Amino acid sequence: MDQKGYRRGSFQSTTSDEDMLEIAGASMDFSMADDDPPLDREMGGFSSYNGGGMNGTSTMMDFLEEPLPGVGTYEDFNTIDWVREKSRDRDRHREITNRSKESTWALLHSVSDAFSGWLLMLLIGLLAGSLAGLIDISAHWMTDLKEGVCLAGFWFNHEHCCWKSNTTFTDRDKCPEWKSWSQLILGHGEGAFAYILNYFMYVIWALMFSLLAVLLVKGFAPYACGSGIPEIKTILSGFIIRGYLGKWTLVIKTITLVLAVSSGLSLGKEGPLVHVACCCGNILCHLFTKYRKNEAKRREVLSAAAAAGVSVAFGAPIGGVLFSLEEVSYYFPLKTLWRSFFAALVAAFTLRSINPFGNSRLVLFYVEFHMPWHLLELVPFILLGIFGGLWGAFFIRSNIAWCRRRKTTRLGKYPVLEVFVVTAITAILAFPNEYTRMSTSELISELFNDCGILDSSQLCEYVNDFNSTKGDDLPDRAAGPGVYTAMWQLALALIMKVFITIFTFGMKVPSGLFIPSMAVGAIAGRLLGVAVEQLAFYHHDWAIFSGWCSQGADCITPGLYAMVGAAACLGGVTRMTVSLVVIMFELTGGLEYIVPLMAAAMTSKWVADAIGREGIYDAHIRLNGYPFLEAKEEFSHKTRAMDVMRPRKNDPPLTVITQDSMTVEDVETIVTKTTYSGYPVVVSRASQRLVGFVLRRDLIISIENARKKQDGIVSTSVICFTDYCPPLPPSSPSVLKLRSILDLSPFTVTDETPMEIVVDIFRKLGLRQCLVTHNGKLLGIITKKDVLKHIAQMANQDPNSILFN
Repeated sequence: MDQKGYRRGSFQSTTSDEDMLEIAGASMDFSMADDDPPLDREMGGFSSYNGGGMNGTSTMMDFLEEPLPGVGTYEDFNTIDWVREKSRDRDRHREITNRSKESTWALLHSVSDAFSGWLLMLLIGLLAGSLAGLIDISAHWMTDLKEGVCLAGFWFNHEHCCWKSNTTFTDRDKCPEWKSWSQLILGHGEGAFAYILNYFMYVIWALMFSLLAVLLVKGFAPYACGSGIPEIKTILSGFIIRGYLGKWTLVIKTITLVLAVSSGLSLGKEGPLVHVACCCGNILCHLFTKYRKNEAKRREVLSAAAAAGVSVAFGAPIGGVLFSLEEVSYYFPLKTLWRSFFAALVAAFTLRSINPFGNSRLVLFYVEFHMPWHLLELVPFILLGIFGGLWGAFFIRSNIAWCRRRKTTRLGKYPVLEVFVVTAITAILAFPNEYTRMSTSELISELFNDCGILDSSQLCEYVNDFNSTKGDDLPDRAAGPGVYTAMWQLALALIMKVFITIFTFGMKVPSGLFIPSMAVGAIAGRLLGVAVEQLAFYHHDWAIFSGWCSQGADCITPGLYAMVGAAACLGGVTRMTVSLVVIMFELTGGLEYIVPLMAAAMTSKWVADAIGREGIYDAHIRLNGYPFLEAKEEFSHKTRAMDVMRPRKNDPPLTVITQDSMTVEDVETIVTKTTYSGYPVVVSRASQRLVGFVLRRDLIISIENARKKQDGIVSTSVICFTDYCPPLPPSSPSVLKLRSILDLSPFTVTDETPMEIVVDIFRKLGLRQCLVTHNGKLLGIITKKDVLKHIAQMANQDPNSILFN
């Protein structure tokens, strides 16, 4: 028999986990080598299942008494069985504990097994922190390379190049060691031709960086594009995407992330850093047996790795742990919380040791504010929250519409051209404006900055008519010409960022959304902050200012408004609340600003939720058709299990296997003619009394192995799933016992069970399928995809969109 859909050399079928829609025509080769060793290496290299097999010459034995390689593992695009994985881990732990009492060596093995989780967290933190430092340093240097080069050493960025210069503080960015491209080529940097040359070089470098990034992604690691967080959420919920967290994805994502950020596109590195950290966690899991062989344990590690990724992205270890708990993790036990904290701590310490920005801080835009906020300022803070919610809802709808257009039209066939066009438009529009020409992180840093005496940027060009100051605290002053110029430039930058980010996020390059969202909010916040500051300066006698903002006092901090605006817009897009506030608090180091941040974050979430319930990551999960069962949403419809189960009316009867009356050939025929991931085992077709559930993959591997290694197993051999097989005539071939691969305790519900209970069972236990019975007789089956399709149908959405797309 020619079993279609099995890949050569590995038991890689085309079955998905639920109704097993064929995905053999996928455009990418999802190699197993990145995630798990191919089964053909483990099993001695026998080829794909073809139903024929050979009889081995070994003696008669029950070969399944020992663990068989491949049994209990999962195919690509399948959902893991959380209950079975946790049960296997408990059995493994129980066995190690019992053996530890027998000898000193077994005791040492028990201790090393208990310590391995912490050692793995240490390694993840060290690797994630080192890669983040490398990315930060490289991106900073390559961003400055678009504007010029350092003569003292081409590997120095602009800031490092001028450290040893003898220039004055006000001219610190014009040191003789740093040359712009016009100075290097023409010998001078003034005049129209020099400006045009610098403009041309800026655009050329941006195009080179972005094209190299998209070509590397397309050629070597298609999974390295995007932020990766929607896919990581799906993987942490139990779905398997081979290669998504593999070594090639890690290498290409690290390189192309630097290139994409340096190109000046409206994207950030924070989201992709979570993907990079999870790749580190997945690869390092292979060093430890208990994580390599157990998918549920591996997902605990990936949750901790996600925390380490956010820790190095923002320099916020506690915020990273809360982000993993609130936003990405599906299963987060207390032990994982402690280990996530440790991994985030080690990652932050490693990044601090590398000191990529040269300021002894973990992020480029670390700030400290000196003045407290006033209660009346909650009004503009809430206004920023409303703006953040509106921007978030607008961005999600617009970006999803554009991404859907990319998927359903010819646009998706030309990713390189799309990246080229968007980069060209971004670079051409960005160069004339000082605030879009600089990197987005530097822009946020400048917007967050509280103007001091030595600040020389346009944003701090106030009219200085005061006689004395107390330290760094300057009174509110009238805005000078530089501030008004900066306001116009920031307004134009805001319009550009709002629209260009819609087309940038989702392209075939690594692209994070945290930094662009924060930039939009920070610009809006700074504009509002300066407006309130000038209002208080010119109208300090108004009732709203008279009690707390007298003339000559330092009342309003525009940088604080920028920070609150950044939190509001990021919250509106991602719908984060607790983790967002903690991340922003760790950025600034000021406890007293938690209330403004909380007010803005909650307001933006309420406003955005009123327009659309999904955050950007959930929207992309639904767009891509990933089988993700959202735990935050309530199921309130009055349907029953019998309304959702299959088979339905007029459908063919449910495919079942009997416990002791079917031959090898009968089972092979069922496997060949169907694409289901597993089959219920019943006493007989007439009684339909349920015995258990057996997985398709386990059946295939067990039969193939038995044909090769067990004497007397032929096509007419009876397969027996019980301890005591019925007596057969002496001339009959050997019986194949497969009880050990049978799940004797599958989850069952009755046909009258409300679907809200069934949905809760699937959510909280992470089931792949649930069998439906009536008075003990098997009626049908409900899979995770059936549940997702039913939820989509109840929400008036297309139920056929639920498949891996």
